[in-house]
Amino acid sequence: MPTPERFNAAMYDSIIIGAGMSGLAAGIRLAMFGQSVCILERHYAIGGLNSYYRLNDRNYDVGLHAVTNYAARDAKQGPLPRLLRQLRLKWDDFALAQQQGSVIVFPDVQLRFHNDPALLKAEIARAFPTQLDHYERLLGEILDYDELMAPRAAASTREILSSIISEPLLVEMLLCPVMFYGNAREHDMEFGQFSVLFRAIFLEGLGRPLGGIRVILKQLVRRYKELGGQLRLRSGVKQIASDNQQAIGVILDDGTQLDAKQILSSAGWNETMRLCNLPADRMPRQTPGELSFVETICSLDCQPTQLGFNETIVFYNDSERFHYANPEDFVDLRSGIICTPNNFCYRDAQLPEGWLRLTALANYQAWSALRPDEYQAQKAEWYEKTLVAAAKFIPDLRNHMIAHDTFTPTTIVRYTGHDRGAVYGAPQKRYDAKTPLEGLLVCGADQGFVGIVGTLTSGIQVANLVLRAT
Repeated sequence: MPTPERFNAAMYDSIIIGAGMSGLAAGIRLAMFGQSVCILERHYAIGGLNSYYRLNDRNYDVGLHAVTNYAARDAKQGPLPRLLRQLRLKWDDFALAQQQGSVIVFPDVQLRFHNDPALLKAEIARAFPTQLDHYERLLGEILDYDELMAPRAAASTREILSSIISEPLLVEMLLCPVMFYGNAREHDMEFGQFSVLFRAIFLEGLGRPLGGIRVILKQLVRRYKELGGQLRLRSGVKQIASDNQQAIGVILDDGTQLDAKQILSSAGWNETMRLCNLPADRMPRQTPGELSFVETICSLDCQPTQLGFNETIVFYNDSERFHYANPEDFVDLRSGIICTPNNFCYRDAQLPEGWLRLTALANYQAWSALRPDEYQAQKAEWYEKTLVAAAKFIPDLRNHMIAHDTFTPTTIVRYTGHDRGAVYGAPQKRYDAKTPLEGLLVCGADQGFVGIVGTLTSGIQVANLVLRAT
């Protein structure tokens, strides 16, 4: 195709597509070693799947329930301390407050956990006394698992869990939070990802800054700009320019071409491939992800603890088997997540207003087929249904709602570009980050890293690949 006119042409060492967590982390790491870096973001806000917005004088967080892989201020080991060192950030830059305590709720059985793994172990001994030795064996498997590309990584988690734990209900209860917080596959997941997420949630734990996701994003942008990085908002990429072998730059929506020695894309694998304009036989596609969510964020007229809601997060399921698949209806309310950012152990302050977040699996095709008037009607209907479902597992807070907003899979597509609103990307991951074009790498969810710490780690890892090659 003809080369578009080059307005404001520029040459960078690296261009990064997307100002989400992985893109920002990659930008920091590259700029730290003297590279000229430009991050391009199609939207007016940064963060991608983890962002925030203001509506009717209230700040709404999107994406973040909690940061996994919690580590205390003086911790030296673990994913969070490692990434802070890699980004040369301080623990106080994020200032994570740990959770008060969370719970997995199935019919007639509850398992509580917090950032001390001993609590979950004690809860399993109480609820499933014959399974404690089995659980200890599972912990050994998870702690021994260290290499993402090990042969056992791709094995079925359900098969491995069932070979170790003889109580099917306990298998389902352990799968529920892990799948909800990072699994791109229906029904089952790779044991490698299960091990990483299990450690992140149950062995290291959950935390949150008092100011929410904006605290993390602002610290990342501050660090990036201090190092001389350029951030361009409202700068969508229309095409990745190449000579059919090597990526040489990007063409923006307005026709501007920016040249670069290296391009990192956090847009997703299929989304990135579409930007490459390569022949079909050179453009490997992945089966798109099917798993998306609907979430309602509610403001309350009091603190949740005043109404008897003391947990940080409730993972609920209303049957003995956990169904993790694309719903047939608009939303699957058989299971879900109920989270309040108020119930973290903040040291010197508290959120001035009560908040509740209700999350459940949702069907992208059903939502995307609606006319605008139908869409608003369905949002209102499912908001009410979600509150009714939540009231089975927490105190009924419906009379204390003073404001709310709901996002659906089509909202996710609009603001992130992810196909079908698939929050965790495609089921097949590209762990090596390589693409058919030299000089083009992918980072983020489709590289196989999830959660705040995971996506930051993905950006760091891919940036390190670039640095080692230069």
